[in-house]
Amino acid sequence: MDGPERASTPSREKSPGKDRDKSRVTTLEPEPRRPPRREAEEAVRTLIRWAGDDPAREGLVETPSRVVRAFQEWFEGYDQNPVDILRQTFEETDGYDEMIVLRNIRIESHCEHHLAPIIGSAHVAYLPHHRVVGISKLARVVELFARRLQIQEKMTTQIADTLNEVLKPKGVAVVIEAAHQCMTTRGVYKPSVTMITSRMLGDFRSNPTTRREFLSMIGNPPVREIA
Repeated sequence: MDGPERASTPSREKSPGKDRDKSRVTTLEPEPRRPPRREAEEAVRTLIRWAGDDPAREGLVETPSRVVRAFQEWFEGYDQNPVDILRQTFEETDGYDEMIVLRNIRIESHCEHHLAPIIGSAHVAYLPHHRVVGISKLARVVELFARRLQIQEKMTTQIADTLNEVLKPKGVAVVIEAAHQCMTTRGVYKPSVTMITSRMLGDFRSNPTTRREFLSMIGNPPVREIA
């Protein structure tokens, strides 16, 4: 991605949600003050004027409101706590202790440098230690971190570390493959490029056989591992 330009945080009408857990899992970054909705809409009008158009014309007059509503949806991950999502687990597994893999979880995120979309898929696995979590919760954790301003490396780490710290399994593996529109639709214009990142923890890091089994289950992509 080009340059670490700092993006501003969008405004939302929602309250900030539940009190945030003080652990490293959830307080990943300090939460800035959120401006009122009218300021967010005025900022959109300013950008429309900067782009060369008139925000008062018929086709654009409702655009600021629509953009703010879209931001509420795209970035709702800031209002959610991953610990709450993973709180309920199940111990009645009849001794199941093999790998649990969820493949092809669609990711729709936004680059924190340009606010451009990041579109791709995540593959998540863990080796349970006495308890398991509902599979939809794995997808919800991925979605939570995707619905924030992101870089792919950080998102991969956040998903893996959260599962590891909350579930305390024998191991966690996360692989993400995604296209970044900050480089496919602008800049170097490379539309066929995707980025692959991975994070391996516990047995997935220390046991090559376990790691190979996981990679074979998801199609054995080459990975850029995040230490």
